[in-house]
Amino acid sequence: MLLADVLAASTAVTATRSRTAKAAAIAQLLRQAGADEVEPVTAWLAGEPRQGRLGVGWRTLARMAGEGAATQSLTVAGVDRALTGLAATTGPGSAARRDAALSALLSAATAEEQRFLVRLLTGELRQGALEGVVLDAVAVAAEVPGAAVRRAFMLSGRLPETAATALSGGVAALDAVRLEVGRPVRPMLASPGSSLDAALADLGTDVTVEFKLDGARIQVHRDGDVVRVWTRTLREVTDGVPELVERIRALPCRTAVLDGETLALDDDGRPRAFQDTMSRFGSGAGGEAADVGVLLSPFLFDVLHLDGRDLLDEPLAVRLDALDDLLAADEHAPLRMPGVRCPTLEQAAAVLDDALTAGHEGVVVKALTAPYAAGRRGKAWQKVKPVHTLDLVVIGVEWGYGRRSGTLSNIHLAARDPDGGDPVMVGKTFKGMTDALLEWQTRTFPEHARETAEWGLLLRPELVVEIALDGAQRSTRYPGGVALRFARVLRYRPDKTAAEADTIDAVRGLLADA
Repeated sequence: MLLADVLAASTAVTATRSRTAKAAAIAQLLRQAGADEVEPVTAWLAGEPRQGRLGVGWRTLARMAGEGAATQSLTVAGVDRALTGLAATTGPGSAARRDAALSALLSAATAEEQRFLVRLLTGELRQGALEGVVLDAVAVAAEVPGAAVRRAFMLSGRLPETAATALSGGVAALDAVRLEVGRPVRPMLASPGSSLDAALADLGTDVTVEFKLDGARIQVHRDGDVVRVWTRTLREVTDGVPELVERIRALPCRTAVLDGETLALDDDGRPRAFQDTMSRFGSGAGGEAADVGVLLSPFLFDVLHLDGRDLLDEPLAVRLDALDDLLAADEHAPLRMPGVRCPTLEQAAAVLDDALTAGHEGVVVKALTAPYAAGRRGKAWQKVKPVHTLDLVVIGVEWGYGRRSGTLSNIHLAARDPDGGDPVMVGKTFKGMTDALLEWQTRTFPEHARETAEWGLLLRPELVVEIALDGAQRSTRYPGGVALRFARVLRYRPDKTAAEADTIDAVRGLLADA
């Protein structure tokens, strides 16, 4: 299969807003792909190389791209081999060898293929083929139920491999995919709840109300003495969190898969700045240099596997019983996320008050009858905070003036298009920024620039920022027909990708008449 065939499908996907039409175009390409081509084709149409981030900058690629070859000769397998070689090129002299490999790849590409490869390698291949659309396409191409594809994907965490499994083995192969200790699953997510009363009215009395911490999501796997820790994006951080490993290794079990949050606490037991927690995972945004010596405290709220028993499909009540039994014998500081099961309205309100008093974000209300919906953001879990917050993508920034002259200050905010199009701008803000954050933006944003103007920078949609706001209002100024009210920066979210940002539908849901 030629790379040109993938470009043709990508163009067809970009040209339509119909989810069905997008899936049909991808499915047709997948049917034509050979066994060794399914994985790279699936990854590319989902917007990234199969090998993951390759550390190639836009300026480097732009410098190497030329007029392009006259004929289409690049094959899918050939490009995939080149990217695998690029990922493996490390050590002394690797920079020159990587440049030579990139130059050879781009010189063999036509001008159109060059543009595709540059966007693919820099994360800018926004063609409307989100994971959900590609999963639909895999189901169509393999002639299998979509539910079987989605479940296998959530349990494996790897989209290209799921596509290859479906197309080579059908339903039987998909159903054979199981939770494996040592292989992370995509975490179940909570939807925003408008208020505690509304969440309780929606889910009823058979719920648990638990603290919502200002921390980092973790998934911990134990197999004997081997303990491994992943973030919400399934990035392994085991080596950076030895205190978490030690705590889990001390539990009275042989195998376990545990879900929870972790954060750094001060001497009074109150949460430290989010950046202090994230610094332990090798990333941060703004603020002073992190105190890497600060300890992380784990707070567990779910168990997906315990001593040979898979619990994913069990109701939350059963999973919590197993978790409580496991943690009951722990002699150290509590590992269990604070909360109350089947609370009265007064008890639920008290949990929320206690969480806020302790310096946390709010609470999560969870239906005790719900199974663990890996990778899904449904209504069975609803997070309630005292103020509206959204995770949005930064797509531009303006130079400041007055006291902020010389700094990149006013950021342009966009919500994710659920159909896979470009992020939809919903407002700007310069509020809530400390001097340290302004300095970080000014230093960091040029690395993400896709275009420079006199007024500032247009940015690639890579940085996610958490915004507090008083609500939304209808607006003809922005393409989504909605604008943020009194938006201010809370923090950047290096633990989230642009694909995890809130959608334009979530912003519209804040309209008073929504």
